[in-house]
Amino acid sequence: MSYILKQVDTVDTISREDFKKNYLDPRKPLIIKNLSKDWPAREKWTLDYFKEIAGDLQVDLVDNSKADPSKAINAKLASMKFGDYLDLIKREPTELRIFFLNLFKHSPELLNDIKIPKELMGGFIESMPAMFFGGTKAITFLHYDIDLPHLFHTHFGGRKHIILFDNKWKKRLYCIPNTTYALEDYDVANPDFEKFPALKGVEGYEVFLEHGDTLFMPTGMWHWMRYIDGSFSLTLRAWDKSLSRKMASVWSLFMHGAVDSLLKMTFKVKYAQWREKLAVTIAERAYRNGSPK
Repeated sequence: MSYILKQVDTVDTISREDFKKNYLDPRKPLIIKNLSKDWPAREKWTLDYFKEIAGDLQVDLVDNSKADPSKAINAKLASMKFGDYLDLIKREPTELRIFFLNLFKHSPELLNDIKIPKELMGGFIESMPAMFFGGTKAITFLHYDIDLPHLFHTHFGGRKHIILFDNKWKKRLYCIPNTTYALEDYDVANPDFEKFPALKGVEGYEVFLEHGDTLFMPTGMWHWMRYIDGSFSLTLRAWDKSLSRKMASVWSLFMHGAVDSLLKMTFKVKYAQWREKLAVTIAERAYRNGSPK
């Protein structure tokens, strides 16, 4: 037995009513092919264009290596000029990627190249459009976003492989306690199901995004991403309207951010080793109990 990975529904366009009824309310992912059709960014944004407008910007880089247990997740591995990095991902395969770059602070004119999809829902955090860049071989580890927003993830310049899981599978995914990410000891795309038996039968989705595609990921959805080509993505974030979800967001930021950081700084490697062992124990117990039901 292995994963059960389904395809994500794909539409060219969708009405607000259909989106709310079939995807937003049931918290189901969706690919919208033409959400960015009328965006200037769809044709204008290229690696060469970004090099021209922001090539001298110094950017922090991360790679596929397992996080240092004593440091914050996504702690920088190195830094270089943005233009040099863009040349690198055009030229050759690399694991190096840029995580959560607000390029709009440096070049606010870029905001004119996109359109917030308010016709589908409200609650967008317009001050936080984030960009992500990766070279061929670069992988974003399996996680869900700590502040629990809805995500509209539009890809540019190549292809991207994505695997998604509903949050109900959290324990079976070997989620590390006090965090929003999984053990990095298994290959999400091709795991060893004998070594990690709790993954057997877990249900998810598999996605291959192409240039201009937008993936809607509802609040709390786990995602793993691999850059097939050197390329980049834009993520727009929106709050869920329910009070319970807003309270859950605050709690998550406190527990998975402030408390986890304090424990990590205090106990360092011992804390990391303890919680990784606990992740295995919790996952295998959930598997034996048939959770979630």
